[in-house]
Amino acid sequence: MTDRPPFPADFPHDMPPGERIQRLRERNGMTRVVLAGLCGRGPDWLKNIEKGKRQLRDHGLLVRLATALRLSDLSVITGDPTPRPVITGSRLMLPSAHGVRDAVRGPLFAPAIPEDAPSVDALRGRVAETWRLWHTSRFQRSEVAALLPGIIRDAQALPRQLEGPERRRAYAVLADVYHLAQQVTAYSVEPELYWIIADRGRLAAQDADDPLSLAGAAWAWGNGLRETGYADEAIHTVEEAAETIRPRLEDGTDDLRGMYGALHLHAAITCAREGREGDAWRHWDEADRTAGRLPDAYVHAWTVFGRANTDFHAVSIGVDLHTPGSAMSRAETIDLDAMPSVERRSRVLVELARAQRQRKDYAGSTHWLRRAVDASPETVRYTPSARSLVGDLAKDVRGPLKADVLQLAEEVGVLVG
Repeated sequence: MTDRPPFPADFPHDMPPGERIQRLRERNGMTRVVLAGLCGRGPDWLKNIEKGKRQLRDHGLLVRLATALRLSDLSVITGDPTPRPVITGSRLMLPSAHGVRDAVRGPLFAPAIPEDAPSVDALRGRVAETWRLWHTSRFQRSEVAALLPGIIRDAQALPRQLEGPERRRAYAVLADVYHLAQQVTAYSVEPELYWIIADRGRLAAQDADDPLSLAGAAWAWGNGLRETGYADEAIHTVEEAAETIRPRLEDGTDDLRGMYGALHLHAAITCAREGREGDAWRHWDEADRTAGRLPDAYVHAWTVFGRANTDFHAVSIGVDLHTPGSAMSRAETIDLDAMPSVERRSRVLVELARAQRQRKDYAGSTHWLRRAVDASPETVRYTPSARSLVGDLAKDVRGPLKADVLQLAEEVGVLVG
């Protein structure tokens, strides 16, 4: 599938589906005979669709058309404002991915230093504000992605204008920028761009030569490894980082201890997904002890490690181990309002929905999914496992509850056949 924007520049939002299909067909150099044949239909059927004489209501035929036209997003055909991947659980392409891509692939030669170039501290503050936006916005991907290109360009240029310790500090900020970009682009850009961003984050942390920055890079790199099937390597990466910084914790900052705890939560979730129950709870216990050593109100700026996130992860571990009773029992003790991250609250609500589906409690699952969407539509919309859950519920649910599930599917862009 190609990465096309949801609406081509010359496609008005009110353009009828038939006209869209005709333009796309012609751009691909296809005759009606060829495209109709790829859909298992005759050219007259396609002609009537293109001329608006026949409505395209069959989901299967719509998917065949999109596949034949090399589209990954059905809304290019339907004109819907919400992107709709061809495959229910697949990644949803970020509409502004091109801006991030262009910034990451910026010029090799350092540009002239502008008079108003930001200082390291000014850029660090700007990055911290953007992390706060990621955690407080219901539409975190769209809003942060719009800011990322400019931040990436400034952060990439800054270290090359400095020397010595200031240059290393600038590289630490650049590493944080790439970690933020990695969060924003997860599941929502082509894999090649995602891994370029992840690798740039590692390299910037190495240039920063700072234990906290290196530990953060291990956490971010481990995310990429885990989500692409390299669970053992992900566990090794975060365990190694945690062991490396452990001797520094006594005299270190709260953020170093917070990162140490976040690394153990990372390992706990990865072990749970691999069915390693003992290891999962062993890592969670260490994270729990670390949270207990930090101030009650402490929250790490971007991993949001703290008391609330540790409790949230206990729910996720129960779900990933397919012990929904344990997950729901743990959920009784969590305080959603104690979590400052809207994105993280939405994710744990999805976990509760998963737990209820494991118990075949479809009404309960639908209830928690509704709350997850209300908390942050984009968290659900851009997470493949959440999208798959919506699609599965749409197949499983019968009776009056069906309308509620279909409404959820409409809101998060899951096209149900």
